[in-house]
Amino acid sequence: MNSKRNMLVYDRSSTGLWVALIFLVSLNLRPAIAAVGPVLAQMGTDLAWGEGVQGVLTAIPLIAFAVVSPLVTFLARRIGIDMSILLALLCIAAGDAIRSFGGGVGIWLGTVVFASAIAVGNVLVPVIAKRDYAGHVAMATGVYSGCITAGSATAGLLSAPLAQMWGGWRASLAFWSVPPLVVAVLWALRILHNRKIVVASAAVRNSPSAQSARSQSSRGVFARVLRRPMTWYVTAFMGLQSSAFYTMSNWMPSISASIGYDASTAGVHLFIFQGIGIFSGLLIPKLMNVRGNQVCAALTASAPMFIAGLGMLLLPHLMPVWAFVGGCAQGASLVVALALIALRGRDSAETVVLSGVAQSFGYLIASLGPLMFGVLVQATGGHHVPLMVFTFVAFLQCVVAVIVGRPSKM
Repeated sequence: MNSKRNMLVYDRSSTGLWVALIFLVSLNLRPAIAAVGPVLAQMGTDLAWGEGVQGVLTAIPLIAFAVVSPLVTFLARRIGIDMSILLALLCIAAGDAIRSFGGGVGIWLGTVVFASAIAVGNVLVPVIAKRDYAGHVAMATGVYSGCITAGSATAGLLSAPLAQMWGGWRASLAFWSVPPLVVAVLWALRILHNRKIVVASAAVRNSPSAQSARSQSSRGVFARVLRRPMTWYVTAFMGLQSSAFYTMSNWMPSISASIGYDASTAGVHLFIFQGIGIFSGLLIPKLMNVRGNQVCAALTASAPMFIAGLGMLLLPHLMPVWAFVGGCAQGASLVVALALIALRGRDSAETVVLSGVAQSFGYLIASLGPLMFGVLVQATGGHHVPLMVFTFVAFLQCVVAVIVGRPSKM
Protein backbone atom coordinates (compact mmCIF):
# COMPACT_ATOMS: atom_id res chain seq x y z
CA MET A 1 0.00 0.00 0.00
CA ASN A 2 1.38 3.40 -0.89
CA SER A 3 1.73 6.18 1.65
CA LYS A 4 -0.97 8.31 0.02
CA ARG A 5 -3.66 5.70 0.63
CA ASN A 6 -2.32 5.10 4.13
CA MET A 7 -2.76 8.76 5.00
CA LEU A 8 -6.49 8.53 4.31
CA VAL A 9 -6.80 6.99 7.76
CA TYR A 10 -5.99 10.36 9.33
CA ASP A 11 -7.50 13.82 9.31
CA ARG A 12 -6.21 16.48 6.96
CA SER A 13 -3.70 19.08 8.09
CA SER A 14 -5.01 22.41 9.29
CA THR A 15 -3.89 25.70 7.83
CA GLY A 16 -3.38 29.25 9.04
CA LEU A 17 -4.06 30.07 12.68
CA TRP A 18 -6.07 26.86 13.14
CA VAL A 19 -2.86 24.86 13.16
CA ALA A 20 -1.61 26.74 16.24
CA LEU A 21 -4.53 25.50 18.36
CA ILE A 22 -2.57 22.33 19.08
CA PHE A 23 -0.41 24.43 21.39
CA LEU A 24 -3.47 25.49 23.40
CA VAL A 25 -4.42 21.84 23.69
CA SER A 26 -0.94 21.16 25.06
CA LEU A 27 -1.46 23.76 27.79
CA ASN A 28 -4.25 21.57 29.20
CA LEU A 29 -2.39 18.25 29.33
CA ARG A 30 -0.81 18.67 32.77
CA PRO A 31 -2.60 21.20 35.06
CA ALA A 32 -5.08 18.64 36.41
CA ILE A 33 -2.13 16.53 37.57
CA ALA A 34 0.37 19.24 38.53
CA ALA A 35 -2.16 21.07 40.72
CA VAL A 36 -2.23 18.15 43.17
CA GLY A 37 1.35 18.30 44.45
CA PRO A 38 1.13 21.63 46.32
CA VAL A 39 -2.13 20.61 48.07
CA LEU A 40 -1.33 16.92 48.52
CA ALA A 41 -0.52 17.37 52.21
CA GLN A 42 -3.80 19.25 52.71
CA MET A 43 -5.68 16.43 51.02
CA GLY A 44 -3.92 13.88 53.20
CA THR A 45 -4.83 15.76 56.37
CA ASP A 46 -8.42 16.39 55.29
CA LEU A 47 -9.02 12.79 54.23
CA ALA A 48 -6.80 11.11 56.86
CA TRP A 49 -4.54 9.61 54.20
CA GLY A 50 -0.98 8.50 54.87
CA GLU A 51 1.88 9.02 52.43
CA GLY A 52 1.30 5.58 50.94
CA VAL A 53 -2.29 6.39 49.91
CA GLN A 54 -1.14 9.76 48.64
CA GLY A 55 1.44 7.95 46.54
CA VAL A 56 -1.28 5.74 45.05
CA LEU A 57 -3.30 8.82 44.09
CA THR A 58 -0.30 10.40 42.36
CA ALA A 59 0.39 7.14 40.48
CA ILE A 60 -3.14 6.72 39.11
CA PRO A 61 -2.71 9.20 36.22
CA LEU A 62 0.38 7.36 35.04
CA ILE A 63 -1.33 3.98 35.30
CA ALA A 64 -4.24 5.40 33.30
CA PHE A 65 -1.77 6.65 30.69
CA ALA A 66 -0.33 3.14 30.44
CA VAL A 67 -3.72 1.46 30.07
CA VAL A 68 -5.35 3.96 27.72
CA SER A 69 -2.44 4.88 25.42
CA PRO A 70 -2.51 1.69 23.28
CA LEU A 71 -6.28 2.10 22.81
CA VAL A 72 -5.95 5.61 21.39
CA THR A 73 -5.04 4.20 17.98
CA PHE A 74 -8.45 2.52 17.74
CA LEU A 75 -10.28 5.64 18.92
CA ALA A 76 -8.48 7.80 16.37
CA ARG A 77 -9.27 5.33 13.59
CA ARG A 78 -12.92 5.25 14.64
CA ILE A 79 -13.73 8.96 15.02
CA GLY A 80 -10.64 10.70 13.68
CA ILE A 81 -7.73 12.44 15.37
CA ASP A 82 -9.37 15.85 15.68
CA MET A 83 -12.61 14.49 17.15
CA SER A 84 -10.56 12.41 19.59
CA ILE A 85 -8.83 15.58 20.82
CA LEU A 86 -12.20 17.31 21.27
CA LEU A 87 -13.53 14.39 23.30
CA ALA A 88 -10.36 14.42 25.41
CA LEU A 89 -10.71 18.12 26.25
CA LEU A 90 -14.31 17.65 27.37
CA CYS A 91 -13.38 14.64 29.52
CA ILE A 92 -10.50 16.52 31.16
CA ALA A 93 -12.97 19.19 32.24
CA ALA A 94 -15.50 16.61 33.42
CA GLY A 95 -12.89 14.64 35.36
CA ASP A 96 -11.65 17.76 37.13
CA ALA A 97 -15.19 18.59 38.22
CA ILE A 98 -15.93 15.04 39.40
CA ARG A 99 -12.72 14.93 41.43
CA SER A 100 -13.58 18.15 43.24
CA PHE A 101 -17.30 17.74 43.83
CA GLY A 102 -17.90 13.97 43.71
CA GLY A 103 -17.03 13.21 47.31
CA GLY A 104 -14.57 10.52 48.37
CA VAL A 105 -15.32 8.22 45.44
CA GLY A 106 -15.25 11.19 43.07
CA ILE A 107 -11.58 11.87 43.83
CA TRP A 108 -10.59 8.49 42.46
CA LEU A 109 -13.17 8.37 39.64
CA GLY A 110 -12.47 11.92 38.49
CA THR A 111 -8.74 11.25 38.47
CA VAL A 112 -9.23 8.20 36.26
CA VAL A 113 -11.49 10.16 33.88
CA PHE A 114 -9.24 13.17 33.32
CA ALA A 115 -6.06 11.06 33.27
CA SER A 116 -7.54 8.78 30.59
CA ALA A 117 -8.46 11.85 28.56
CA ILE A 118 -4.98 13.32 28.95
CA ALA A 119 -3.58 10.01 27.67
CA VAL A 120 -5.45 10.60 24.41
CA GLY A 121 -3.81 13.99 24.07
CA ASN A 122 -0.40 12.60 24.99
CA VAL A 123 -0.55 10.12 22.11
CA LEU A 124 -2.16 12.30 19.45
CA VAL A 125 -0.50 15.68 19.97
CA PRO A 126 2.88 14.42 18.62
CA VAL A 127 1.04 12.94 15.63
CA ILE A 128 -0.72 16.22 14.88
CA ALA A 129 2.54 18.14 15.28
CA LYS A 130 4.29 15.85 12.80
CA ARG A 131 1.34 16.12 10.40
CA ASP A 132 0.81 19.88 10.56
CA TYR A 133 4.49 20.86 10.98
CA ALA A 134 6.07 18.22 8.76
CA GLY A 135 9.04 20.42 7.87
CA HIS A 136 9.66 21.67 11.40
CA VAL A 137 9.09 18.69 13.69
CA ALA A 138 11.80 19.59 16.23
CA MET A 139 10.60 23.19 16.47
CA ALA A 140 6.96 22.18 16.87
CA THR A 141 7.92 19.59 19.47
CA GLY A 142 9.83 22.23 21.44
CA VAL A 143 6.90 24.66 21.37
CA TYR A 144 4.15 22.24 22.35
CA SER A 145 6.37 20.65 24.98
CA GLY A 146 7.02 24.15 26.31
CA CYS A 147 3.27 24.67 26.45
CA ILE A 148 2.83 21.41 28.36
CA THR A 149 5.48 22.54 30.84
CA ALA A 150 3.97 26.03 31.08
CA GLY A 151 0.57 24.61 31.92
CA SER A 152 2.12 22.36 34.53
CA ALA A 153 4.19 25.15 36.09
CA THR A 154 1.24 27.53 36.23
CA ALA A 155 -0.94 24.96 37.95
CA GLY A 156 1.81 24.12 40.42
CA LEU A 157 2.33 27.79 41.29
CA LEU A 158 -1.35 28.72 41.64
CA SER A 159 -2.73 25.60 43.30
CA ALA A 160 -1.81 26.40 46.92
CA PRO A 161 -2.69 30.15 46.73
CA LEU A 162 -6.06 29.32 45.15
CA ALA A 163 -6.76 26.77 47.89
CA GLN A 164 -5.95 29.39 50.51
CA MET A 165 -8.02 32.06 48.79
CA TRP A 166 -11.06 29.87 48.09
CA GLY A 167 -11.11 27.93 51.34
CA GLY A 168 -9.79 24.54 50.37
CA TRP A 169 -8.17 22.25 47.85
CA ARG A 170 -11.44 21.18 46.18
CA ALA A 171 -12.19 24.61 44.73
CA SER A 172 -8.56 25.03 43.74
CA LEU A 173 -8.52 21.77 41.77
CA ALA A 174 -11.94 22.49 40.23
CA PHE A 175 -10.60 25.68 38.63
CA TRP A 176 -8.63 23.61 36.12
CA SER A 177 -11.83 22.32 34.52
CA VAL A 178 -12.41 25.73 32.90
CA PRO A 179 -9.44 26.11 30.48
CA PRO A 180 -10.06 22.80 28.62
CA LEU A 181 -13.70 23.82 28.07
CA VAL A 182 -12.58 27.06 26.43
CA VAL A 183 -10.11 25.27 24.18
CA ALA A 184 -12.74 22.64 23.34
CA VAL A 185 -14.95 25.36 21.85
CA LEU A 186 -12.07 26.60 19.68
CA TRP A 187 -11.17 23.05 18.67
CA ALA A 188 -14.77 22.39 17.61
CA LEU A 189 -14.56 25.42 15.34
CA ARG A 190 -11.35 24.03 13.86
CA ILE A 191 -13.12 20.74 13.12
CA LEU A 192 -15.95 22.56 11.37
CA HIS A 193 -13.40 24.50 9.33
CA ASN A 194 -11.57 21.34 8.29
CA ARG A 195 -14.74 19.50 7.33
CA LYS A 196 -15.36 22.03 4.59
CA ILE A 197 -12.04 20.96 3.11
CA VAL A 198 -12.27 17.18 3.44
CA VAL A 199 -15.93 16.58 2.60
CA ALA A 200 -15.04 15.83 -1.01
CA SER A 201 -12.78 12.95 0.02
CA ALA A 202 -15.21 11.37 2.48
CA ALA A 203 -16.62 8.89 -0.03
CA VAL A 204 -13.17 7.56 -0.89
CA ARG A 205 -12.12 7.32 2.75
CA ASN A 206 -15.26 5.43 3.81
CA SER A 207 -15.44 2.99 0.91
CA PRO A 208 -15.40 -0.72 1.87
CA SER A 209 -12.14 -1.33 0.01
CA ALA A 210 -10.40 1.56 1.79
CA GLN A 211 -11.62 0.34 5.20
CA SER A 212 -10.36 -3.19 4.51
CA ALA A 213 -7.00 -1.86 3.37
CA ARG A 214 -6.72 0.26 6.50
CA SER A 215 -7.43 -2.73 8.75
CA GLN A 216 -4.80 -4.89 7.07
CA SER A 217 -2.29 -2.04 7.04
CA SER A 218 -2.80 -1.17 10.72
CA ARG A 219 -2.13 -4.76 11.80
CA GLY A 220 1.07 -4.82 9.74
CA VAL A 221 2.27 -1.48 11.12
CA PHE A 222 1.61 -2.54 14.72
CA ALA A 223 3.56 -5.78 14.32
CA ARG A 224 6.42 -4.00 12.55
CA VAL A 225 6.74 -1.38 15.27
CA LEU A 226 6.73 -3.98 18.06
CA ARG A 227 9.56 -5.91 16.39
CA ARG A 228 11.90 -2.93 16.29
CA PRO A 229 14.37 -2.69 19.23
CA MET A 230 14.26 1.08 18.92
CA THR A 231 10.61 1.03 19.99
CA TRP A 232 11.63 -0.29 23.39
CA TYR A 233 14.55 2.11 23.74
CA VAL A 234 12.19 5.03 23.12
CA THR A 235 9.74 3.49 25.59
CA ALA A 236 12.41 3.17 28.29
CA PHE A 237 13.50 6.78 27.82
CA MET A 238 9.90 7.99 27.94
CA GLY A 239 9.26 6.01 31.11
CA LEU A 240 12.37 7.08 33.00
CA GLN A 241 12.07 10.78 32.23
CA SER A 242 8.36 10.72 33.08
CA SER A 243 9.09 8.93 36.35
CA ALA A 244 11.50 11.68 37.37
CA PHE A 245 9.13 14.46 36.40
CA TYR A 246 6.04 13.11 38.15
CA THR A 247 7.96 12.05 41.25
CA MET A 248 9.32 15.56 41.74
CA SER A 249 6.08 17.28 40.69
CA ASN A 250 4.20 15.46 43.43
CA TRP A 251 6.83 15.19 46.16
CA MET A 252 9.14 18.20 45.81
CA PRO A 253 6.89 20.40 48.00
CA SER A 254 7.04 17.73 50.74
CA ILE A 255 10.82 17.46 50.42
CA SER A 256 11.15 21.24 50.72
CA ALA A 257 8.83 21.30 53.75
CA SER A 258 10.85 18.57 55.46
CA ILE A 259 13.97 20.72 55.14
CA GLY A 260 12.21 23.63 56.84
CA TYR A 261 10.75 25.72 54.04
CA ASP A 262 7.19 27.00 54.43
CA ALA A 263 4.38 25.97 52.06
CA SER A 264 4.59 29.10 49.90
CA THR A 265 8.34 28.75 49.41
CA ALA A 266 7.94 25.05 48.66
CA GLY A 267 5.44 26.02 45.96
CA VAL A 268 7.99 28.43 44.49
CA HIS A 269 10.54 25.60 44.34
CA LEU A 270 8.04 23.52 42.38
CA PHE A 271 7.37 26.46 40.06
CA ILE A 272 11.10 26.84 39.43
CA PHE A 273 11.36 23.12 38.70
CA GLN A 274 8.48 23.17 36.25
CA GLY A 275 8.86 26.69 34.87
CA ILE A 276 12.51 26.53 33.86
CA GLY A 277 11.63 23.53 31.74
CA ILE A 278 9.86 25.85 29.32
CA PHE A 279 13.16 27.41 28.31
CA SER A 280 15.23 24.23 28.35
CA GLY A 281 12.59 22.61 26.18
CA LEU A 282 12.84 25.40 23.63
CA LEU A 283 16.65 25.27 23.57
CA ILE A 284 17.23 21.51 23.37
CA PRO A 285 16.09 21.15 19.69
CA LYS A 286 19.35 22.90 18.72
CA LEU A 287 21.17 19.74 19.82
CA MET A 288 18.82 17.28 18.14
CA ASN A 289 21.04 16.66 15.12
CA VAL A 290 24.61 16.83 16.40
CA ARG A 291 26.73 14.48 14.26
CA GLY A 292 23.56 13.13 12.69
CA ASN A 293 22.11 11.66 15.89
CA GLN A 294 20.30 12.61 19.10
CA VAL A 295 22.83 11.30 21.66
CA CYS A 296 24.02 14.78 22.60
CA ALA A 297 20.46 16.07 23.10
CA ALA A 298 19.30 13.02 25.07
CA LEU A 299 22.31 12.99 27.39
CA THR A 300 22.32 16.77 27.87
CA ALA A 301 18.65 16.57 28.83
CA SER A 302 19.15 13.65 31.23
CA ALA A 303 22.32 14.46 33.17
CA PRO A 304 20.96 17.48 35.14
CA MET A 305 18.32 15.30 36.82
CA PHE A 306 21.03 12.98 38.10
CA ILE A 307 22.94 16.00 39.41
CA ALA A 308 19.79 17.36 41.07
CA GLY A 309 19.18 14.03 42.80
CA LEU A 310 22.72 13.98 44.18
CA GLY A 311 22.33 17.59 45.27
CA MET A 312 19.13 16.95 47.20
CA LEU A 313 20.84 14.05 48.96
CA LEU A 314 24.10 15.79 49.84
CA LEU A 315 23.23 19.50 50.09
CA PRO A 316 19.46 19.66 50.67
CA HIS A 317 19.56 23.25 51.99
CA LEU A 318 20.35 24.36 48.42
CA MET A 319 16.93 23.18 47.28
CA PRO A 320 16.30 26.21 44.98
CA VAL A 321 19.46 25.30 43.05
CA TRP A 322 18.43 21.66 42.64
CA ALA A 323 14.93 22.71 41.62
CA PHE A 324 16.51 24.81 38.87
CA VAL A 325 18.91 22.08 37.72
CA GLY A 326 16.22 19.40 37.77
CA GLY A 327 13.87 21.72 35.91
CA CYS A 328 16.39 22.09 33.10
CA ALA A 329 16.35 18.31 32.77
CA GLN A 330 12.62 17.69 32.88
CA GLY A 331 11.70 20.25 30.22
CA ALA A 332 14.43 19.17 27.82
CA SER A 333 13.85 15.45 28.43
CA LEU A 334 10.17 15.72 27.53
CA VAL A 335 11.03 17.43 24.25
CA VAL A 336 13.63 14.79 23.43
CA ALA A 337 11.24 11.94 24.28
CA LEU A 338 8.42 13.31 22.14
CA ALA A 339 10.77 14.27 19.31
CA LEU A 340 12.19 10.75 19.29
CA ILE A 341 8.68 9.37 18.84
CA ALA A 342 8.18 11.61 15.81
CA LEU A 343 11.67 10.96 14.40
CA ARG A 344 11.66 7.19 14.88
CA GLY A 345 8.21 6.78 13.31
CA ARG A 346 8.63 6.48 9.54
CA ASP A 347 5.14 7.75 8.64
CA SER A 348 1.99 8.97 10.40
CA ALA A 349 0.57 5.46 10.83
CA GLU A 350 3.77 4.18 12.42
CA THR A 351 4.09 7.29 14.57
CA VAL A 352 0.62 6.74 16.05
CA VAL A 353 1.49 3.15 16.96
CA LEU A 354 4.94 4.07 18.31
CA SER A 355 3.43 6.90 20.35
CA GLY A 356 0.83 4.56 21.82
CA VAL A 357 3.33 1.82 22.69
CA ALA A 358 6.00 4.18 24.07
CA GLN A 359 3.52 6.06 26.21
CA SER A 360 1.64 2.97 27.37
CA PHE A 361 4.62 1.02 28.66
CA GLY A 362 6.58 4.20 29.39
CA TYR A 363 3.96 5.56 31.76
CA LEU A 364 3.58 2.15 33.37
CA ILE A 365 7.27 2.43 34.25
CA ALA A 366 6.76 6.05 35.32
CA SER A 367 3.87 5.19 37.65
CA LEU A 368 6.30 3.34 39.90
CA GLY A 369 8.17 6.58 40.62
CA PRO A 370 5.71 8.63 42.72
CA LEU A 371 4.14 5.46 44.14
CA MET A 372 7.43 4.03 45.41
CA PHE A 373 8.53 7.44 46.69
CA GLY A 374 5.41 7.70 48.86
CA VAL A 375 5.68 4.13 50.11
CA LEU A 376 9.35 4.60 50.99
CA VAL A 377 8.67 7.88 52.79
CA GLN A 378 6.06 6.18 54.94
CA ALA A 379 8.22 3.09 55.51
CA THR A 380 11.43 4.94 56.41
CA GLY A 381 9.99 8.07 57.98
CA GLY A 382 12.07 10.40 55.79
CA HIS A 383 13.13 11.37 52.27
CA HIS A 384 16.72 10.09 52.22
CA VAL A 385 16.08 6.54 50.98
CA PRO A 386 13.46 7.62 48.40
CA LEU A 387 15.91 10.22 47.05
CA MET A 388 18.61 7.55 46.72
CA VAL A 389 16.26 5.45 44.57
CA PHE A 390 15.26 8.54 42.58
CA THR A 391 18.91 9.38 41.87
CA PHE A 392 19.62 5.83 40.69
CA VAL A 393 16.66 6.02 38.27
CA ALA A 394 18.03 9.33 36.95
CA PHE A 395 21.38 7.61 36.32
CA LEU A 396 19.62 4.85 34.35
CA GLN A 397 18.02 7.53 32.19
CA CYS A 398 21.50 8.79 31.27
CA VAL A 399 22.50 5.28 30.18
CA VAL A 400 19.38 4.84 28.04
CA ALA A 401 19.92 8.31 26.54
CA VAL A 402 23.13 7.16 24.87
CA ILE A 403 21.41 4.11 23.36
CA VAL A 404 18.19 5.77 22.20
CA GLY A 405 20.04 8.70 20.66
CA ARG A 406 21.55 6.56 17.95
CA PRO A 407 19.14 6.21 14.99
CA SER A 408 18.02 2.68 14.23
CA LYS A 409 19.31 1.10 11.03
CA MET A 410 16.25 -1.17 10.76
